Amino acid sequence: MFKSLPLHMQRSLLGLGFVFLFVASTVHAAEPTLTWFEHAAFEVTTRSGKVFLIDPWLTNPKAPKNISFQHVEAILITHGHFDHVGEAFDLAKKYNATVIAGYELTEIAKKKGVQKVQPLQPSGSVRIEDALITAVPAVHASSYADGDSLQYAGIAMGFVIALDGSATLYHAGDTGVFSDMGLITELYNPQIIMLPIGGTFTMKPVEAALAARAMQPRTIIPMHFDTFPNLTGTDAPHQLEVELKRKGIGSRVVTLTPGKSVTIKQIQ
Repeated sequence: MFKSLPLHMQRSLLGLGFVFLFVASTVHAAEPTLTWFEHAAFEVTTRSGKVFLIDPWLTNPKAPKNISFQHVEAILITHGHFDHVGEAFDLAKKYNATVIAGYELTEIAKKKGVQKVQPLQPSGSVRIEDALITAVPAVHASSYADGDSLQYAGIAMGFVIALDGSATLYHAGDTGVFSDMGLITELYNPQIIMLPIGGTFTMKPVEAALAARAMQPRTIIPMHFDTFPNLTGTDAPHQLEVELKRKGIGSRVVTLTPGKSVTIKQIQ
């Protein structure tokens, strides 16, 4: 049928086919990425190029300098402590991004001038473009320091981010290990999990290994260590690897280089 068409129409169709293939390959090449900015701060980009920030304390003492973004669609905050709220409110105002957090923390965000908020509670979900974001429990406190006063900031949470056409991520926030981590896996099956291993305020490597046993992820991204003197140091990821091996857990540990983006495919 194609050969029966006039030559100029054949050439037009061939040209359209080339354009289609070029666009399709470009879309396919937009692999979701993950970037660590030290402590618990991450950037996630989706297949369509949307940018999500998690706990963006970008001025932490270990963070790369001069971090900037062209656009930000959503900012996820696990709880109200300063080292997790970070610059979230200013970033939300600058980029007109939606702050996703517990109800009380989104109310604080509105009082700070944030226009777009999406309150969630554990098991609640919201779709932002090509990602489904679900709040899950965490075992931790949550308050927001406003000058000399502390405000109740709701409960602490983690987030599961299911990326269309890619892996599902779990950012645990600040938490100790708890048995319902297995239920998070049963419900949402995250393949890549970001776990705090700093001790003092969260899990240490030994508890994080038990969390991994409950969740059975492909990959563990260590976070929330070595930022302060009272947290575990740079050897903490290796300690986690030792604990995983000792317990016969096959998950691999990938310690990201701060400020360097990796594709989800590289680490899943």
